[in-house]
Amino acid sequence: MLRGIDVSSHQSSSYDTDGLSFVFVKATEGRSYVNPKLAGQTERARDAGLVVGFYHFLWPGNLTEQAEHFVSKTPEEPGDILAVDWETTGEGTRASNAEKDRFIKKVKDLRPQHRVILYANRHFWLDVDTTSYAGDGLWIADYAAAAGKPRIQADWRFHQYTDDPLDKNVADFSSGSALREWAGG
Repeated sequence: MLRGIDVSSHQSSSYDTDGLSFVFVKATEGRSYVNPKLAGQTERARDAGLVVGFYHFLWPGNLTEQAEHFVSKTPEEPGDILAVDWETTGEGTRASNAEKDRFIKKVKDLRPQHRVILYANRHFWLDVDTTSYAGDGLWIADYAAAAGKPRIQADWRFHQYTDDPLDKNVADFSSGSALREWAGG
């Protein structure tokens, strides 16, 4: 299993990269938010030679505007992975299944050369999702499971297994070069 983390404005731009193969950086949220540490956190990952992914925290409504906002603020390097973070918002709302699916497809239309994946927690995947559409792969959060053993039947690419002291993930690839090859897709 390959190890990685995900970071947002809550983490430093000088995070530890030892032993990591990949990093997901929060890029955007909704139609206007941009992570103020996006550039520094991205540079840190690239300087360490890691596969870099970017994620957008999805809100209900305005899917085209959100997708355009996301890709306009996200670097466009070959081999970068794009992800949609689908969960309950701070206001207690969530994008519908159809909205989640449309967002993934719109990002894929805007960036056809990139892998576009779905991030969802186990509850959303099992109890909220009705389409099982995850674009090019599923990034599943399940903290009650051991790293690399999420409690789902679906194929997955990334597993977020803890958020203590930060979000830690594993990737289901045989090697860093296999991950790079897949991401370059």
